[in-house]
Amino acid sequence: MSFRLPLMLLLAGCASPMAPGGSTPMAGVGASVGEAAPAQASIQPPTASGDQTFDAWASDFESRAMAAGIEPAVFRREMAGLTPDPRVAGADSRQPEFSKPIGDYLRGVVTADRVAIGQRYHASMPVWGAIEQRYGVPRDILLGVWALESGFGSIQGDYDTLRSLATLAAQGRRRGWAEGEIVALLKIIQSGEQPRARLRGSWAGAMGQTQFIPSTFLATAVDQDGDGRRDIWGSSADSLASAANLLAKAGWARGQSWAREVSVPARFDYSVTEGPKLTPAEWAAQGVKPADGRPWADADTNARAQLAAPAGAGGPIFLLFPNHFALRQYNNSLSYALGVGLLADRFAGAPPLTRAWPQETPLSLVDRMTAQRALNALGFDAGQPDGVVGMGTRKALRSWQKARGFTADGYLSGDMVQRLKTEAAAAKPPPAT
Repeated sequence: MSFRLPLMLLLAGCASPMAPGGSTPMAGVGASVGEAAPAQASIQPPTASGDQTFDAWASDFESRAMAAGIEPAVFRREMAGLTPDPRVAGADSRQPEFSKPIGDYLRGVVTADRVAIGQRYHASMPVWGAIEQRYGVPRDILLGVWALESGFGSIQGDYDTLRSLATLAAQGRRRGWAEGEIVALLKIIQSGEQPRARLRGSWAGAMGQTQFIPSTFLATAVDQDGDGRRDIWGSSADSLASAANLLAKAGWARGQSWAREVSVPARFDYSVTEGPKLTPAEWAAQGVKPADGRPWADADTNARAQLAAPAGAGGPIFLLFPNHFALRQYNNSLSYALGVGLLADRFAGAPPLTRAWPQETPLSLVDRMTAQRALNALGFDAGQPDGVVGMGTRKALRSWQKARGFTADGYLSGDMVQRLKTEAAAAKPPPAT
C-alpha cells in the first residue's frame, strides 16, 4: 500500500472488523536459520498438500523466492507441509451481499465505549511525548488507527500469515502481490528478527496491533521500546510508533487538521465534491464555511483541501486536508479515514458532528452492479460492474445526476438505483423481430 499497498487498503485486511481465526502452526517452525542447504539443485517441500493447484504454485514459486534472496534451507523449512487455508480462499472470493451505508458504518465506529477507552489511553501512556516529538503525528490519530486496526491491540487475528499469503498466491488473483509479501515474510524469518510462530494476523496477511503486511513491517516498523527488536504484536510502544512512522512517511503535516466539517449554501453545486483541492479561503468564496463557526487553524490556511459529501447532500460535509490522504495511504478507504479522524476528534474532546448521518437502506450487490451497468449503458463510464462503489462509480454518478438535473452529490441511494434502472431499461432498444 504505497506503504501498505493499495490492494491491502481494503478494510478486509484489518483484524478489527474480522472475527479472529485459528490455525495450526506449520511443521518446521523453530529450526535453525543457518542449517546447511541440501545438495540437490531443486528443493521441493518434503510433503505435498494434496491440492494440485497449490502444489504446482509452490514448486514454481521456489526459483522466484531464491532469486529474491531467500536461502534454500529457509524456504524448504517454512514450506514443508504447508497446505492452503480454505477459510482464506473463501474470504478472498466472497463479495458482501449488502453494502453498509457509510453512516451506519461510522455510527458503529464512533461509539461511546470506544471513545471512553481511547480517552483513557490518551492520558495514561507515557510513550506519547517521544512519538509525537519524533514523528509529528498526534496521539489521537494514532489511537484511532489502533482502535480500528486491532481494537487497541486486542483483536490481531490468529491466522498463520505464511499460510494465508500462500493460499492467496496459489489462487492466482493476487499472485504477484502475495508472492512479494511471502518473500518479505521469509526475510523477516531469515533475519532472525521474528520467528514464524509470531507472524500471525488477519486472513489477508496483515499482522499485529497495527495490521502491517510483511513488506510494510520491513520498511516501516520501529523499535520504540528499545529492546532490540521491532515487535508490533506484543509492544504497544513499537506498534504506535510504527504507525506514526508510516503516516510520517506518507506525508503527515505537523499541526494541520485532517479534516473539518463544513456547511455549504443552498443550491450548492455538489459536482465539485471529490474534485479540486482549494485553500479554505478559496472554498469560502464559494460559501463553504466551518460548520461549528470556529475560524480555520493557522496551519490550515494555506493547505489545499478537497470537499467531500460521503453520505450525499443530506449528510455531513467535510473539507479533507492533506493529512486525510496520508491516512488513506494506511488504508485507501474514505470510510476508514473518516472513522480514524472522527474517533481522534472525540478522543481529543471534540463534540459530535453538527449534522447527523442519514438513515439509509443497505444496497445489495445486485443493486450496486445494476447501477454501474446502467451508468455504462447510458454513456457514463463507471468502470467494470463489480459492486464496489468507488471513485469511478461516484464520478460517473455525479455526471449523470448533473445531466439529469439532480443534486450531483455522487451518492448512490436506493432511489438513484431505481431511477438509473428505469432510464437504462427505457433506453434499451427493443429486441429484433
